[in-house]
Amino acid sequence: MSKLITLHEFIMDRQSDFPFATGELSRLLNDISIASKIVNKDVSRAGLMENILGSQGKTNVQGEEQQKLDVIADNAFINIFKAGGEVCGIASEENDDFMPFTSELSKNGKYVVLFDPLDGSSNIDVNVSIGTIFSIYRRKSEIGTEATIDDMLQPGEKQVAAGYVLYGSSTMLVYTTGNGVNGFTLDPSIGEFCLSHPNMKMPEEGRIYSVNEGNINICDSGIKRYIEDFCQKTLPKAMRPYSGRYIGSLVADFHRNLIKGGIYIYPKTTTNPEGKLRLLYECNPLAFIAEQAGGKATDGFQPVLSIKPKSLHQRIGYFVGSKKMMEQAMSYMK
Repeated sequence: MSKLITLHEFIMDRQSDFPFATGELSRLLNDISIASKIVNKDVSRAGLMENILGSQGKTNVQGEEQQKLDVIADNAFINIFKAGGEVCGIASEENDDFMPFTSELSKNGKYVVLFDPLDGSSNIDVNVSIGTIFSIYRRKSEIGTEATIDDMLQPGEKQVAAGYVLYGSSTMLVYTTGNGVNGFTLDPSIGEFCLSHPNMKMPEEGRIYSVNEGNINICDSGIKRYIEDFCQKTLPKAMRPYSGRYIGSLVADFHRNLIKGGIYIYPKTTTNPEGKLRLLYECNPLAFIAEQAGGKATDGFQPVLSIKPKSLHQRIGYFVGSKKMMEQAMSYMK
């Protein structure tokens, strides 16, 4: 049996990938793994603990009802980032504004982190896979000062690292630093993430499309034609080239398509003309991972990673998945 490679060992071995870094990014990635273990523990006990299951009774800046675990996960990551000293500020789905850290240690941090602490949290009560999504940038503001909004509003192509943690039948951490994509599974017997999916590649083609077809009549007509032509709803199921699989938890849908090949579509609609998913802490990090794994990500017309953010909670239409399936879908949007 080959020796298990832990996430910490893997990160330390890859430090040479970052000639500009002096260890802070490695420590930050390790901090994220620690915070995700804390969240995983609470997620795995959610059905047993009344104080962490259900609604918080408040809405976030998105107008979405906060779950208790949303707030618990948000606090777990923020506390880890504050204590580590590598991060000068954060932006999170659960907070109205970005949060500059004010300690002298944090002011010297070289990075900012934008994250969705618990994606798919509406599925918590029914035990569906949920996740954490994170995006890391080098700060633009002067070291030794507090983080600014300009540190947060950077295009996705400026990311130095991005990833997600999937809390499912097993807990996985998948990340990229621009040198390929690697996946780690949490081994509960030793409490460590171990390399389980090295050099992940998204198949160029797949048989899965993920879209909320309840919205199909309020989507762009190109999307309707794409679904009709390639999913061929009029054919018997056994003869259809694609199969519909929609979990409703972005991380879970994306992870399945990363492994098996597929396309995920959450387009603009007449009721959400700007789109629904958040550019900075959902679309950008998963687009970075997709492209590093050989896939593509667009807003329907332009690469997601090239979009210059205008606001912290900006929403966009989102298409991400296998290269050839994406090219087919984009030809319909033209």
